[in-house]
Amino acid sequence: MPEISNVVVLMLENRSFDAMLGRLYPGRADFNGLTGREFNTWGGKSYPVWSSSGAMTPDDACIPAPDPNETFADMTAQIYGAGNQPPLPPTMGGFVANYATTQTHRPGDAMHGFSPEQLPVLSELARAFAVCDDWYASAPNQTWPNRLFLHTGTAGGDVNNTPQHAPYLMDTVFNLLERKGRTWRIYHHDLPQALALGRIWEFLPTHLSTFDEFLDHAARGTLADYSFIEPRYFADPLTRSMPNDQHPPHDVRYGERSIARCYDALRSGPGWKNTLFLILYDEHGGIYDHVPPPAAVSPDDLRQDGFAFDRYGVRIPAVVVSPWVPAGSIVRRPAGSPYPYDHTSVIATLREIYGLSGNLTRRDAVAPHFLHALSLDSPTNDGPASIPLPMVNPSDIELQAAHASRPNAHQQALAQLASALPSGVTDMAGYLAGVAANTARTTSTVFDTAAAAIEQGRKGLMQFLSA
Repeated sequence: MPEISNVVVLMLENRSFDAMLGRLYPGRADFNGLTGREFNTWGGKSYPVWSSSGAMTPDDACIPAPDPNETFADMTAQIYGAGNQPPLPPTMGGFVANYATTQTHRPGDAMHGFSPEQLPVLSELARAFAVCDDWYASAPNQTWPNRLFLHTGTAGGDVNNTPQHAPYLMDTVFNLLERKGRTWRIYHHDLPQALALGRIWEFLPTHLSTFDEFLDHAARGTLADYSFIEPRYFADPLTRSMPNDQHPPHDVRYGERSIARCYDALRSGPGWKNTLFLILYDEHGGIYDHVPPPAAVSPDDLRQDGFAFDRYGVRIPAVVVSPWVPAGSIVRRPAGSPYPYDHTSVIATLREIYGLSGNLTRRDAVAPHFLHALSLDSPTNDGPASIPLPMVNPSDIELQAAHASRPNAHQQALAQLASALPSGVTDMAGYLAGVAANTARTTSTVFDTAAAAIEQGRKGLMQFLSA
C-alpha cells in the first residue's frame, strides 16, 4: 500500500465530466470522453456539444448563464427526457429541453464545455497525474444531498437542498476518524455547508479553519490526516473576492486559481511525498454528459421524498493527484467491482488508508476505493513544480454585480442554514472568515465567545438525541 498520511479533498460545484474534461484526450481509446458528435434535440432542432473557440473570454468562462435547473425532477428530465422516467432507459437527451424552461435565449448552452486550453490548471493536473472518467454523483440530486453523501454515505432521505432539516444527525466520516484517533480538519472560505452536520459541532472550535490556514498548514507540513476544503460560495466586495466554486454562472477561472493554489501549497510542502489530493465536483448542475448513470445500492431506508436513492447521478469531474500516481493515468473502478466510483468512495478510501472501523451506510459499504490508482512502487511522479496562477482579478462592476445577483439554490440554502443554526456555530465560521480578511476584531475574545456558544449548541443537540 502506498504511504499516505495526508488525504486532501477539494469539492467544487455543479459541472459535468464532459463539460470540464470530456475533451482532455481526443481519440484516446481508453478514455470515455466526447467524440464531438453528441447532441440533444429540442423544438425540431439539433444542439451538438460545443466549446468556445480561441482564448476564453469572461463571458465564455460563465457559460451556462443563467444557472441550469438542478432539482430532482429537473435531473430526471435531463437524464431520461421530458415525460420519461425509470424503468425506461436513460437517454441523456433532455438537457437542452430542460434548460429551455429557464426561458434562456440560448438553450444550447446546456451542451457547452471547455477545451483543455481554457482550463489549463485542471487539465494539466489531470494529464500529469490521473483523471477518473468513472465517477458519478452519488445521486441525481442537488448540491446538499451529494455533499451529505460525501460526509455521511447518505442524503438522509432528502432529494433536494433542505436546510430546514439541519442539523443532520447521521454519523459522519469525521466521527469515524475521531473514534480511530485520526486527525481531520475542514477548511472554508465563507460559510461552509458542513456546518449542517450536527454530530461534528462539538469539534468545530479546533477542527474548522480558513483556506489561508490550509495554505499555511500545507506549507509547514502540519496538515491533518484528512483535510476537506470548501470553496468560496459568495462574492465579497469588502475583500474583493469572487466565488471560486465554479457553480454556473460563476467564472470558472477563479476556481482554476483556487485549484492551482491548493496544488502549489501541497507540492512545495514537506508532506508532498505522502499526499493524496482529490479534486471533485458535487453534481453536474444541469450540464450535459453523455454517459447514462447506472443503478446504485440504496444507502438506507430513508426515503421521505419517495426516492430510494438507487440510481447514481450524472458523471462529475474527478482528478487524482499524488506522487504515487503514474502520469497520464485513466482511473476506473477496480476489476470485479459492480459499482463505479461515487462520493462515498472517499469514505471507502479513508477507511482503507487509516483502518477505520465499520461502514456508515449500505452505499459506502460497497463503494470501491481508489488506492489502486496509486500504483507506483515509490512516490516518483512529482508532477509540475508549480502551476501558473490564472491572472484574473474582478473589476468593481463585476464584484458589485456578483454581490447583487440573485442567489442560486445552494446560496439560498446556505443563507437559510445560517439563520437556523445555533449562533455559536455560525459565529465560529464568521470569526474564521474575519481572521482570513484580516479584520481588526479582538480574535481571542471572539474565539472564546464562539466556542462557548458552540458548546451550548452541542449540549442542546445532545439533549435532543437523548430525548
